Amino acid sequence: MDEQLDVAHDAAVLDRAPMRMDNGEIRPEFIESITAAIASEDEAFLRAEIAELHEADLGDLIAALAPEDRVRLVELTGTDFDFSALNEVDDAVREEILEELQPETVAEGVRELESDDAVELLEGLDEKDQEEILDRLPPSERDVLERSLDYPEGSAGRRMQSKFIAVPLDSTVGQAIDYMRETPNLPDRFYEIYAVDGVQHLQGAVALDALLRARRPVPLAELIDENRRRVSVTDDLAEVARLFGKYNLVAAPVVDADNRLVGVITIDDVVDVIEEEADEDFKALGGVSSDEELSDSVWTIAKGRFNWLLINLATAFLASSVLGLFEGQLEKMVALAVLAPIVASQGGNAATQTMTVAVRALATRELGSNNAFRVVLREGLVGLVNGVAFALITGVAAVAWFKIPGLGIVIGLAIISNLVAGALGGILIPMVLDRVKADPAVASGTFVTTVTDVVGFFAFLGIATLWFGLK
Repeated sequence: MDEQLDVAHDAAVLDRAPMRMDNGEIRPEFIESITAAIASEDEAFLRAEIAELHEADLGDLIAALAPEDRVRLVELTGTDFDFSALNEVDDAVREEILEELQPETVAEGVRELESDDAVELLEGLDEKDQEEILDRLPPSERDVLERSLDYPEGSAGRRMQSKFIAVPLDSTVGQAIDYMRETPNLPDRFYEIYAVDGVQHLQGAVALDALLRARRPVPLAELIDENRRRVSVTDDLAEVARLFGKYNLVAAPVVDADNRLVGVITIDDVVDVIEEEADEDFKALGGVSSDEELSDSVWTIAKGRFNWLLINLATAFLASSVLGLFEGQLEKMVALAVLAPIVASQGGNAATQTMTVAVRALATRELGSNNAFRVVLREGLVGLVNGVAFALITGVAAVAWFKIPGLGIVIGLAIISNLVAGALGGILIPMVLDRVKADPAVASGTFVTTVTDVVGFFAFLGIATLWFGLK
């Protein structure tokens, strides 16, 4: 009777507090019910609850819990906890949880994961912690993960799934289907099978739709795509993502240096890579480290941002030194001091627009030597057109404000000069950085801002000096 009351209570709690609100955020009542269950060590409720959650939802729940409750959730739910959810949380949160858990617990969770998810979970740990977990795995599973971890960070070998379906080239459609029906240890989800020779050399791929449409006696060799796009274990993941986007792939075989089939990359992994790349670029444009997470401590975040702020301070002094060259002119005409920041700001905004487009085009390989001149010329002309438009607007506003007719012409010419300089700097600086193998997203912002500040101040004050005869 008591058990029935407990079940009814649990069901009532679940009905009362569904996980998400209409806007997608986690309902506070839901978090409270989970927190209360952790405090009371209500294992049955927690196991029943997380069993209904997708790994991404479970990851969001973990992130929403207090730090001390995260580990307890894993411990109380035991084998029902899906360790792939830890790949959905910030690195700092994941590492904090893994360090608190017993190696035996982590090893048991890793055994239930696909190899790509297991590698993603382990690669953030130091070698000592990795070894403690790997030593508790069966030799065959440990060898697979160790091989993947030996590949360079950010390579296809790290992210590939080691489970795949490979059949001899001389098989028929019926034999391939029977093999898949009779083999218990297949990938959870797959989109194609691969034909190999006797030493595992990749011969081609057969899509599942083509396989299922063909009759059983048809030789597999008649269905294979010999020109199937393949990936090397050492290929950069960003390049793999571009390959998937360009050729509309959902899966790609991964081969070693001898063209032996060793794994497969699937679209779900590529989507993660695209998100990570976009996240890195977005942070880099703001001068933020790609490693910074929302869950990091104050000291970690402050330390990570300090260097770029220091560089920005140095470039700000450089721009201010230009103002120092025109100290006398500024004292004679206060309007120059008031309007100078407007010129620099407009140039900076124009440069940021161009730089954002340029960095993205370089990252996706849309901008290269074959179209560089055309794109640079186009951006320069865009800067000129907008420069003329804003020269008229700003000139009229300056004359109306300070009642000095010549001031409109001076600021108009300066605006044109700086918007053209900003447009050219916004595209040329990322291109130069890319050419010298530096990350354009990381360094472009500081250099471009410096260019527009220096050019803006110098153009405006220099033209004003000549126009008004100031010394």
